[in-house]
Amino acid sequence: MSIATDRTYRDLHDHIAELEASGLLTRVDRPIDKDAEMHPLVRWQYVGGLKEEDRKAFLFTNIRDGKGRDYDIPVIVGGMAANRAVYATGMGCSLDEIADKWAHAIANPVKPVEVDNAPCHEIVEEGDILSQEGHGIDVLPIPVSTPGFDSAPTLSATNVITRDPEDLVQNMGTYRCALKAPDRLVVRMATRVGGAGGYQHYLKHQAAGDREMPVAIVLGCPPYVAFMGPQKMPIGVDEFDVAGGLAGAPIRVTKARTVPLMVPAEAEVVIEGYIDTTRVEPEGPFGESHGHVALEEYNMPMRVTAVTRRKDAVIPSYISQVAPSESSVIKRVAYEPLFTHHLKSTLSIKGVKKVSLHEPLTGLLRVSVITIEPGTPRTEIWRALNGAAFFKGDCGKICIAVNEDIDVDSPDAILWAMAYRSNPVEDMQLVPHRGQGHGPKREHAGEEDSTLLVDATMKSPMPPLALPAREYMERAKAIWEDMELPRLMPQKPWHGYSLGAWHEIWDAAAKRAAQGEYIENGRISATLQVEGLKPESRVDPDESLKKMND
Repeated sequence: MSIATDRTYRDLHDHIAELEASGLLTRVDRPIDKDAEMHPLVRWQYVGGLKEEDRKAFLFTNIRDGKGRDYDIPVIVGGMAANRAVYATGMGCSLDEIADKWAHAIANPVKPVEVDNAPCHEIVEEGDILSQEGHGIDVLPIPVSTPGFDSAPTLSATNVITRDPEDLVQNMGTYRCALKAPDRLVVRMATRVGGAGGYQHYLKHQAAGDREMPVAIVLGCPPYVAFMGPQKMPIGVDEFDVAGGLAGAPIRVTKARTVPLMVPAEAEVVIEGYIDTTRVEPEGPFGESHGHVALEEYNMPMRVTAVTRRKDAVIPSYISQVAPSESSVIKRVAYEPLFTHHLKSTLSIKGVKKVSLHEPLTGLLRVSVITIEPGTPRTEIWRALNGAAFFKGDCGKICIAVNEDIDVDSPDAILWAMAYRSNPVEDMQLVPHRGQGHGPKREHAGEEDSTLLVDATMKSPMPPLALPAREYMERAKAIWEDMELPRLMPQKPWHGYSLGAWHEIWDAAAKRAAQGEYIENGRISATLQVEGLKPESRVDPDESLKKMND
């Protein structure tokens, strides 16, 4: 698979080839049931104890359904963000460059260019054939995402395109779409405050008296376009322009065949149709990205007017549900730089190093950790906590400030910081009137949530962490490996280090002890004996050093 000469960005086929060349792809050629086996198989790399760097994209080439029917279209799961390395491959840069690439793209958008004879129109189905089994969307091997709970195969890796009926600016979002018939599905767009841009278009069509809203559901966009769906752009921004900014060149688009919308020319599949604005249909249950099953709700029925695809189409499917997952990696890599930029640049808060969104189980939405430089004034720490808590409505219910020695991906380390570096009366605040955001509870009933802010930074120097110093742990690790003992996976913190309350006199004594010279240490301490002090009185090392030098 090579990049076509008239475009400078990768399509999904190029991306898959790059993943395979980089050792980030697992091909599965054995028969796999898309309804009962596909997502559970990939899920094991998230719940089976594998490290993130060992997770891969899975390409399924021999697919059948629960009734034994075979499909000739492959499916890729985890292809956009099985881990951060997969995401970086799609972005065409290193992990460290992703934040700057997003910032540059948003600041320097590039308008798309329209083309004819697009690859996404190589195979076209329209008209009466769409309603027949084995045609329309029924030809697509869409997996059941959460077998045992989901009620239908559901499109998850979508770029759903709608258009503002007033200014005609398109919006592109990632929304789930449940299959109902070969020519009908139900689309779920978030209706909460700060929710889906497509839902705002739906409301405008309703207000104008339009009974239907045109929509195009795109599967398998070029990575730069695919990443736009989950990303949160301001209302009124056309995601194709920002995708062009990522590519550094115009994204090729083409006219949809039956709806007045523009779609990516290199899309694998495009499902065109109209959403009914006058009625809703039950949809769900479905295992959601917040980690709970979304129960059955009424959502937007869509009649399909065309299904177009490439001859060699590949269907992407996001593995979502309980984090970590593909969808949480996509969001984390994109959101964390936005939070950090907001605090450091927009709010000009001093001392902020980075913002980290806790991923496992909480799915980035509920716990945010801000890394703060030592010595940062408390006013800046609290500005940072409040800034992170309310930058995005569905993130930051619990915001915790820590210092750089705390591993933000270790709940144990965060609890350690809270246990030893915070006084709940002084270092914790409760803030009322927070919306529920994306989660198992809904805002429709008016139920509010609240926010917890925690300053778990060091307020003064502390003694070192009580583990052997790094040089001794590394020396012991070499012995361990030479003995061919079980493979080590070091968990931070794995060695002791200074936290400020340490003195050169103790450093010298520790080195002598490690060299077997404890008797010399005893000789020195004998010269420092004093009278009249209560046991457990603290030693002043500066005073001891002065006595030793006299």
